Amino acid sequence: MVRSAAYMCEGPLTKKIILYALPVIFTGVLQLLFNAADLVIVGRFAGSLSVAAVGATGSIINLIVNLFIGLSVGAGVMVAQGIGAGSYEDVHKTVHTALPAAVIGGLGLTAVGVSCARLFLTWMGTQPDVIDGAVTYMRIYFCGMAASMVYNFGASILRAAGDIRSPLIFLSAAGVLNVALNLVFVIALHMGVAGVALATVASQAVSAALVTAALARRDDMCRLFFRDLRISGRHLKQMVRIGLPAGIQGAMFSISNVLIQSSVNSFGSVAMSGSAASGNIEGFVYISMNGFQQTATNFTGQNYGARQYRRIRRITGICLVAVAATGAALGALCYVFGRTLLGIYITDSPEAIEFGVLRMGYIALPYFLDGLMEVMTGTLRGMGRSALPMAVTVAGVCVFRVVWIFTVFSAPQYHTPGVLFMSYPISWTVTFAVELIAYLVLMRKLLAGAKG
Repeated sequence: MVRSAAYMCEGPLTKKIILYALPVIFTGVLQLLFNAADLVIVGRFAGSLSVAAVGATGSIINLIVNLFIGLSVGAGVMVAQGIGAGSYEDVHKTVHTALPAAVIGGLGLTAVGVSCARLFLTWMGTQPDVIDGAVTYMRIYFCGMAASMVYNFGASILRAAGDIRSPLIFLSAAGVLNVALNLVFVIALHMGVAGVALATVASQAVSAALVTAALARRDDMCRLFFRDLRISGRHLKQMVRIGLPAGIQGAMFSISNVLIQSSVNSFGSVAMSGSAASGNIEGFVYISMNGFQQTATNFTGQNYGARQYRRIRRITGICLVAVAATGAALGALCYVFGRTLLGIYITDSPEAIEFGVLRMGYIALPYFLDGLMEVMTGTLRGMGRSALPMAVTVAGVCVFRVVWIFTVFSAPQYHTPGVLFMSYPISWTVTFAVELIAYLVLMRKLLAGAKG
């Protein structure tokens, strides 16, 4: 269902926020389910080392990709604010700048990922029995980057316009194809990690085609006209101003996670397998919470464009309560049923399962703290203050974790997985507290300015 521009700016909020967030969450969960299918299929039919090979690439892929994904956040915020302000020209030019930028960025990512895969994985200390499979997966995966960027930019635009159903449908279709191709490539053709990567690339191409067609069929200010596809310097600059800090923030997160992954690698391939499987399960908690971040960003963006600042304050409160409840409940379920869930991924290593359970105790249980931080980040981005949450999270999360690894964790008596993973909940708590203070100060200034 395509909603009107006034949907986020008028009427009661709680029901609208929940109904908006649920399809966003389902979309993310579906994406993770299909990613999980990759690990499950390759783990059951190619062994735990193949799981480790795919898992070893996650942090470095996110590091390279997140910078450009941030620009899609900028596009979404600009569309939301433009709709709230009723500016057809700004929305039109943003849409027609975003998609060419997505293609160019995706091709650049392909060049970097294919040429530097082994170098990056070697820097991370990837184990010799895993690295060849990881290089193969990473190189093939990056061949689909242009399609992946187009889908992310297009989905961000659709959600900013209130259309949350279409991305869910498109991802479902692409995901079904992904699973089907996994079964063919891995089980029937015995292609291992290469088959998983090829299936992913094919599904990304389908999702990109579907989201592009949806934009071309719209009848509002977000409609895509292929003849108008050209980069507007002013709108690209604004997109970069809002999106680049989000991209840098994501990249810095990934740098800290690369160091975490490198530290996990130091415990051997068993730890790598357990951590990869646990991380995939924890991803379901994260993506459920991230749905409220995206909701906060788009609702805030439209109401900020409409100068309804008091409404933004209610949006923030509702999203914080909802994300805390969601994160606490799902995190506890993951930990309680941890061994059963990990057993779906790993069938040949009880030690890897135990390592995964250990990780869940430090990350899944307190994950709601990350959700609170994510909502504050989304709210500030929706208000156009993307640099502020970037600075706070880079210092509070990324820098903190790097310092933790090279100080506390490096001490012989504290060089344990538990101490390594403890850096997560501590950094989430500190960052959320600082972001909350910044938000309260900013909101006070906006409300005072509106009265004046």
